[in-house]
Amino acid sequence: MGVARSTGSVHQSAFSAYDSLYNESSARVFSMKVLRASHIYDWLNVMAAGCELPGTAVQELDEVGFVVVSGPVAPAKLSPLAAAYNAAVLAAHPDDVRVGRTTTRVHDFVNRGQDFDDLYVYQPILEACCRIIGGPFHLSTMLARAVNPGAPAQELHADYWGKTGWWPMVGFIFMVDEFRCENGATRFVPGSHWWPHGPGDVIPDTAADYEGHVPACGPAGSVVIYNGSVWHGHGANQTSQSRRSIQGAYIRRDDKQAASQAARISPDTLGRIGPLSKYLLGV
Repeated sequence: MGVARSTGSVHQSAFSAYDSLYNESSARVFSMKVLRASHIYDWLNVMAAGCELPGTAVQELDEVGFVVVSGPVAPAKLSPLAAAYNAAVLAAHPDDVRVGRTTTRVHDFVNRGQDFDDLYVYQPILEACCRIIGGPFHLSTMLARAVNPGAPAQELHADYWGKTGWWPMVGFIFMVDEFRCENGATRFVPGSHWWPHGPGDVIPDTAADYEGHVPACGPAGSVVIYNGSVWHGHGANQTSQSRRSIQGAYIRRDDKQAASQAARISPDTLGRIGPLSKYLLGV
């Protein structure tokens, strides 16, 4: 997986490369890069050493491509979080709001308040990232997404295509509301992250139900963790209420974030988050 690389191997490559540097300025720059690399792998090893993702969940992620687990928010705090969600959506600048055919999205939930700070540092998600991405990673985006009342099913799709047996994205969906079949719970096609083709290559109507698909249902506060290469799409919302969620994605650290977290970070957010959050955001 590449997560057990020691800082010693990083330092050894640093000493070898040092001989090729010809001036003091270049040496200082190189030393800073070595320290940064050591810091990256220190955090990676800390996250990979966790044991909060059960073995059954690890197996499901590998074989099925997704798993539903309990989330980081205590039951008594779910109602305040839902209220904070609604307030944040209402207060969002129009530039951050995207109203689509089936869903409404509000971007930049990293900066929408402390109620959401624990979501993207949730240990089971980070452990899944270590296993699936297999190397240094960062948060690409975190946003609110609600399936609109009466919305039809979304087309099945994959967020990221796998290459030679490894996958560079892990996603999570935090259920602000209960996910049920009738309100558009996300549909997954088990094992499709191993397939060499996409939904559009084999399905005439990608919005239709696919044989063997599984809806990711769960009570409010649950979290779906999924491999970015698995086929998925929200179901039809047959109710008169929006089905709310908060979604995030992690990618390889050398891949460009969908939204530059460093460029968007607010002073309030920067002042309240901890070192792990700063590492994942790249700030």
